[in-house]
Amino acid sequence: MATVQVSEAEKVYILHGIRDDLRVDGRGCEDYRHMEIETDVVSNTDGSAKVTLGHTAVLVGVKAEIGKPRPMIPNEGYLEFFVDCSANATPEFEGRGGEELGTNLSNVLYKVFSNKHSLDLHSLSISPGEHCWVLYVDVLLLQCDGNLYDAISIAIKAALFNTKIPRVNITSDDEGGKEIELSDDPYDCMRVNVENVPCIVTLCKVGHRHVVDATLQEKACSVASLIIAVTHNGTITCSRKVGGGSLDPESIFEMTETGKRVGKALHAPLMKLLQQEESLSKKRVRVGFLC
Repeated sequence: MATVQVSEAEKVYILHGIRDDLRVDGRGCEDYRHMEIETDVVSNTDGSAKVTLGHTAVLVGVKAEIGKPRPMIPNEGYLEFFVDCSANATPEFEGRGGEELGTNLSNVLYKVFSNKHSLDLHSLSISPGEHCWVLYVDVLLLQCDGNLYDAISIAIKAALFNTKIPRVNITSDDEGGKEIELSDDPYDCMRVNVENVPCIVTLCKVGHRHVVDATLQEKACSVASLIIAVTHNGTITCSRKVGGGSLDPESIFEMTETGKRVGKALHAPLMKLLQQEESLSKKRVRVGFLC
């Protein structure tokens, strides 16, 4: 994870501000930085999104391919994650510096998104036991200024919302085999239902309080963090402690309740923004066609 050096005086300043619910950039302890979301930004994907959270920038592309379902779940599709840490994000990612972080991020994403509570994986099945849709989710870290998990989860939800999977027509040939035909019509597609796709809320324990959307400076003052994946109705699908410090049971309970509250409040404006973005995109396409 990208880190910064913070002097003792800076730590005291940050700790005292958080204690009084006034962070260095003027936010409260439960406030996010300014966020920008763009969808359909990569042309050679089935869905894509870019999220900028403060100075953290993440690009996600989703590619749908026909594959073979896993033996234990023959009537479901699945997701594959790959996280690439660009050396332009921070010098620490140069060479093999970002590989460990990318692996850790991928492992968390598998637990958060690849389960029946987050995504309807049955809808990705084409022919049980034979064919299914595999969604390859590629994550690229463009800039790093803290709170990667939250930015990535929002970008993935936006990219899945933007994903358009071609309709499949299965026919039987004379020899009893099956032929799969994909629709050529770009509007004849299947959409992924992202209503239950969770957003990750990362809470950092700084002093005797905890904050959401911590910057790298605040992260340097934190003893430990709690990652919580929350659905639109406040259900927690995954939680994990990160960092070398420890958290007492009372702190974990308080951070969990805060994460549920903040995460639940994050979904409604996010979905509204994605729907507005899509409607504006459709209008631009129609105007271009008329012209």
